[in-house]
Amino acid sequence: MKKLSQPTVMLRDLETVAQLEDAIRLEREVWKFGDSDLTPLTLAVATRAAGSLWIGAYDGPELVGFAFAFPSLERGRTGFHSHTLAVHSRLRDRGIGYELKLEQRKRALALGIKEMTWTFDPLRGRNAHLNFSKLGVISASYREQFYGSETSSPLHRNGTDRLWVTWHMAEPAVEERLKGKQTRAAVLDVLRDAESLVRCQGDGTPLEQNLSQLHKGRRIGIEIPGDIEHIEQEDTALAERWRLATRRAFNEALAAGFVVTEFCRSIRGQPGPGAYLLEQPGHEDDKQPLRQ
Repeated sequence: MKKLSQPTVMLRDLETVAQLEDAIRLEREVWKFGDSDLTPLTLAVATRAAGSLWIGAYDGPELVGFAFAFPSLERGRTGFHSHTLAVHSRLRDRGIGYELKLEQRKRALALGIKEMTWTFDPLRGRNAHLNFSKLGVISASYREQFYGSETSSPLHRNGTDRLWVTWHMAEPAVEERLKGKQTRAAVLDVLRDAESLVRCQGDGTPLEQNLSQLHKGRRIGIEIPGDIEHIEQEDTALAERWRLATRRAFNEALAAGFVVTEFCRSIRGQPGPGAYLLEQPGHEDDKQPLRQ
């Protein structure tokens, strides 16, 4: 059992049927899933018994967060795939999700597993900040409509495109990131010089370019709006424009050998838009790569 920075919040394994039922109820509340998209209790019980990681965050007796990861064999390599992370709305932005990820890492490394994958919506800057800025993941794969065109969750009405991220949990770069090494200044410096495949204009719309229109730099940017949730609620057409623009940009860049290595959630001196940094590894450049 691990005590978090929140005075009463503790991490512990979810082991009983009742505890897994609590996790599924929290999954429904956080993601607003209908029955068809909720994790079946029988599957939760079976995966738990077969070695999956079910870790809960408790505020006293109440389950306020959980993380679920199952063993994977992606590309023939043994790892874990983290499928679900949920934190109660009243405790968001207090570091509980970050601590759950660290606990997943601790458990995986203890088993000799050094790689973990998961997916997230690249239009959601809060998640991008956690994944790239705080945990140190990278991504070389964009998955269109990963869960289909939509699910029962209102969070998925603008499609279910995902970045597939990989967390090389034992690498020195990740160790440094988890120790709090700040890269924001370096990333901002690079982004100032890097051309963008998608740029957020003053009116909130995306301005697109193709790779063929850019110079031969080894680093490029892809910007996203600062609050896609608000856009999805107020202007579905604009939200779809952002989905299609960033989908094209990520697909084009990754197909050309770029890798997503960093994210800044505020650029140009304002809280939004955010920007991804993509780099081409294995090439000489006038600056050292931010990620090895």
